[in-house]
Amino acid sequence: MITLLDYGAGNIRSVRNAIRKFGIEVKDVKKPADILTADKLIFPGVGSFGLVMSRLAEMGYIEPLIKRIGEDKPFLGICVALQTLYEGSEESPGIPGLGIIPGLIKRFPGGELSVPQIGWNNIQLLQETPLMNSYRNEKLYFVHSYCAYSDHLTEEWVLATTDYGIKFVSAVKKGNITAFQFHPEKSGKAGLRIMENYFHHDSYDSIEVRTQVKEIVKETKIAKRIIACLDVRTNSSGDLVVTKGDQYDVKEKGEVRNLGKPVELAKRYYEEGADEITFLNITGFRDFPMQDQPMLEVLQKTSENVFVPLTIGGGIKEFTDSEGKEYSSLDVASEYFRSGADKISIGSDAVYTVENYLASGKKTGKSSIEQISTVYGAQAVVISIDPRRVYVHSPEDTLHATIGTPLQGPDGQKYCWYQCTVKGGREARDIDVIQLATACEVLGCGEILLNCIDKDGTNSGFDLELINMVKGAVSIPVIASSGAGSAAHFVEVFIETDVEAALAAGIFHRKEVAINEVKSAVAAGGIEIR
Repeated sequence: MITLLDYGAGNIRSVRNAIRKFGIEVKDVKKPADILTADKLIFPGVGSFGLVMSRLAEMGYIEPLIKRIGEDKPFLGICVALQTLYEGSEESPGIPGLGIIPGLIKRFPGGELSVPQIGWNNIQLLQETPLMNSYRNEKLYFVHSYCAYSDHLTEEWVLATTDYGIKFVSAVKKGNITAFQFHPEKSGKAGLRIMENYFHHDSYDSIEVRTQVKEIVKETKIAKRIIACLDVRTNSSGDLVVTKGDQYDVKEKGEVRNLGKPVELAKRYYEEGADEITFLNITGFRDFPMQDQPMLEVLQKTSENVFVPLTIGGGIKEFTDSEGKEYSSLDVASEYFRSGADKISIGSDAVYTVENYLASGKKTGKSSIEQISTVYGAQAVVISIDPRRVYVHSPEDTLHATIGTPLQGPDGQKYCWYQCTVKGGREARDIDVIQLATACEVLGCGEILLNCIDKDGTNSGFDLELINMVKGAVSIPVIASSGAGSAAHFVEVFIETDVEAALAAGIFHRKEVAINEVKSAVAAGGIEIR
């Protein structure tokens, strides 16, 4: 029996599904006393440090947690749960942590590396533990902006460290108390093996330890991510299908292109080695009550068998359903998180938000970006940008940020700017990609999904000029999208730009290029990959 501390925030479903995958019964904490009586407790920390500590306080869970840890009863913390073991965090000044470990959680220093750290990195084990018996130096999934610097941890607690600009604490352990900064439930088969060790070991001290603590390597390295994207919409029969557009046109001979079923394709890509799965809902389902939104079911079913990060985009905004009930964008996002999503992608609504922000020069705190990032953290918010080129003869011909380009316009123009669009690329707005990306970072987003209408469906490669332009303007991770037609294009984008991830759709759906083919080519190019 595993007891899960679900305090009502974020994606707890993936942890629950990982437990059930091994045929183990899951019990939820219903009252403070359950924390003390649980045989084994898992505390999945999802959300900002302040939100987690506030929820724990409201529910009366802080004192039982401190007592359980003091009694050395089996405890596994995940992500922010590790951070709560400290005295506090720069993320939420003035809000105390559990105070088990001395020190303060701090933000990554940034610099050459983007913050948040989003992706797959290694850990360097410094202690032996049966929990890590199965660990074979595989990469594990991290997503965080704040961390425990390695010099903030007493020697008796440190289990593992990881490098990302600095060396930080990626796991702690003392007796039966263990916590990971990474997400084992999102780390594929490697993470599931670690969780299985926790499920089946009765006492960490009485079991033969097979983990070998190896010589400390100079530095662990974060991998470039390969992401499979599934555009989901209804066809003429009313069925949900995965489709793919040609410069955003998803119809062929009057019918929606049907490239497969979303849940089945997601499972296939997980098994083929995709580092993340992204669902983009390109059909409006606002005639449904919230609980009946079709994409909720897609996420719920996908998360039963897919243990890598899931992103959901499309329609993340406030709305009123067919029953007259009103939902804020935060309400909508919360339902998706509870259904299995790890990140929310915001498209058109981000453009409208930035237009208002640029006009007023002020944050309102009411936009979907601000609301979701405040509650769940910046790493939970992805901005999906759909720009197209607008050619000009000279930078003086426009007030927008331009670049010189060898790909001249129809009238020989040698400069262009990238105009942002809404409504799936159907409507252009008077805002450029740099204005949108930089403003969204200020408003609290943690990642950019950078599409390109001109490149979509062309199989001619990513728009390297666009990617370098945006990467030079923001300090958050960027995902390259649109135009991939071969494994070589992934190698090219990682060599020619500093982008953290690259995404494709149609070439994977049509089996023109396999994910393992892409990964092999990227690795052969000397690029870090999972």
